[in-house]
Formats: sequence, C-alpha cells, structure tokens
Amino acid sequence: MRSRHYVNVVIAGKYQAPQWLTMAEAVKHCTAGIGIWDWASSDRGAAPDVVMACCGDVPTLETLAAVSILRAQLPDLKIRVVNVVDLMRLQPEREHPHGLSDEAFDALFTQDKPIIFAFHAYPWLIHRLTYRRTNHGNLHVRGYKEEGTITTPFDMTVLNDLDRFHLVMDAIDRLPQLGAQGADLKQAMQAKLIQHKQYIDQHGQDLPEIRNWQWNAGATQAKPLRGKTPVVT
Repeated sequence: MRSRHYVNVVIAGKYQAPQWLTMAEAVKHCTAGIGIWDWASSDRGAAPDVVMACCGDVPTLETLAAVSILRAQLPDLKIRVVNVVDLMRLQPEREHPHGLSDEAFDALFTQDKPIIFAFHAYPWLIHRLTYRRTNHGNLHVRGYKEEGTITTPFDMTVLNDLDRFHLVMDAIDRLPQLGAQGADLKQAMQAKLIQHKQYIDQHGQDLPEIRNWQWNAGATQAKPLRGKTPVVT
C-alpha cells in the first residue's frame, strides 16, 4: 500500500487459502512480477520438456496439482513451473514499462517448448499479451470460457478444462515423445474425470482427494500452509 502511481487491487476472501511462499519469498516474487518456482519444478536448471505456467489462485493450485501428478507418474519428465503475478510482464518492454525483453521472456518460457498456461480469466487475454513472442505458437492457454452452473468448486474448473486432469492431458498431448507411458497416464486422467463426475452426482461435493489435496512433490516436500504466510498465486 506504500506504492505510488499504481492501481492497487485488494482481494479479501473469507475462506482459508493455500500459501505457497514465505514472506521473504513473496516480496521477492511479487517485486519481480513473474518467476520460476524452483521448488515445484523438476528441470533443475536444464532445458525443460514442458513449461507449466499459471496466474490466479485456483489456476495455480490446479497447475501445482497437475505438476505433482506428472512428477509422480513421469519422473524423467523435466517440468518448469512459472508463476505470474503481474500480467504486464508478459508484454514486450517496448509496449509497457513492466514488460520483459524478448531475451528475458525466452529465458523463462523457452523458444520452442510447449507451454500450458492456466489463467483465471479469458484465455484470449494471455494470447493478446504474448502474440509477438518467439514461442507464442507453442502457448496453450486454459481459462474461463463461460462454462458453469450451480455445481462444486472443482467441477467449475472441469467444465472450463482448467482442472488438474485436463492440464495433465494437455501436457501429454504436446509431448509425443512420451509414447505409451503418456497414453496410459492420459487414460488414467480420463478415468479420474469420470470418477469425479459420478462422485459429485452422488455426494454433492468434490472427491476427498480434491478437497484435501496438498503439495507433496519434490525433495522439499513443500505444502500449502494455512494462515501463516502471504498468499501468492
């Protein structure tokens, strides 16, 4: 709130929300506006096979859940997780004062690897912000497409193809080198979607594994803490 010449939007919710970063990490990440979450990634500084990007609270949670599935089932896959808090960082520096240079953008998103971008609003906005970027042709955005009704929170993401299972299948579809292993995992994800639909029809709430999910991939065993650090999603 000490900033000047900015439009500050404060969003306050009454429900517990995942906390992904410590205060120091949050300050650094929000100041940068965009960055690689090394603790969630598995590329370990090497060229990734796929970039899983996210912006927004629910898309970030679903992206991390998708990454946890991919890391568990395809341990050799090199995944880079990029989180965005300042959308203007996606624009070229010549278009906006917050914009990234082409070199900096390519360092995050690569020049030729598939990007699965989960976004909390209309997908076309991300495409408009990045249409001049080198790797725009490999950018696949999942966001709100005006699908939904009175249903469960997770089912809203399913109806908009923004859930963890669709994100995993998106990644597999863009990684033909996975072969039979990828096909098996995609079939398992389709089965999970059927299970989800049957469960909410019967019980009126999301599967326990969805409601109680916590991050548990990687050596750090980072988990979303509740009510202890600032929300950065």
